[in-house]
Amino acid sequence: MKVVVVVPALNEAGNIGPLVHDCLSQGIPTVVVVDNGSTDATAQNATSAGAVVVPEPRRGYGYACAAGSAKALQIGADVVVYIDADHSSRPDEIKRLVAPVQQGQALLVLGSRVKGTIQAGAMPPHQRFGNWLSARLMRSLYNVDVTDLGPYRAIDAGLLADLDMSEMTFGWPTEMMVKAVNAKAVMVEVPATWVARHEGRSKVSGTLVGSVKAAWYILGVTMRGRTAKMQLPEFERTW
Repeated sequence: MKVVVVVPALNEAGNIGPLVHDCLSQGIPTVVVVDNGSTDATAQNATSAGAVVVPEPRRGYGYACAAGSAKALQIGADVVVYIDADHSSRPDEIKRLVAPVQQGQALLVLGSRVKGTIQAGAMPPHQRFGNWLSARLMRSLYNVDVTDLGPYRAIDAGLLADLDMSEMTFGWPTEMMVKAVNAKAVMVEVPATWVARHEGRSKVSGTLVGSVKAAWYILGVTMRGRTAKMQLPEFERTW
């Protein structure tokens, strides 16, 4: 199976090169970096490291994921892996993520930081609480056994194409889970490691506003997926 790694990136010039190098060193044939309107050398550094760079000027985590997904499907991916550009997840765990898909055991595999290892200081308390609450709601509303709504994941390309993803905010990964459950696709978790970002500040946990926005999107998508009539006001769709 052809595995393509998608990396949404916004101003990650200091992290993107080593991340791309580490992904390619795992035998991954193609790494797609989506430059989501960076004002630094993210695109140039990604290209120099060997990535395929896709520009997506519309700011929004979901926009970046959607653009990368379209490129991955275009170049014939069988499995698409998503990993954040800050190097918080370990590329050497990609094989663990894709194995259940390659072996026909699941169509969506989530890297669970709860079942794995979280480095001290890598996830602040408010982010841990938000993730716990979101996972609990997912279990309660959808009767699915998940412990983490993290971004590190692998999905069968056929399922990805069928999901018709539309959420262009930080709720994009949650929409993937909700739609996969509604499609009765088998979803499993594998342990994943989460470490402190190598450089810079997180767009989510690094600021209170970023954390609140991300939580709002995630909880909103979780609830709307269960109760379609529920409408929530939208924040500006940015990182």
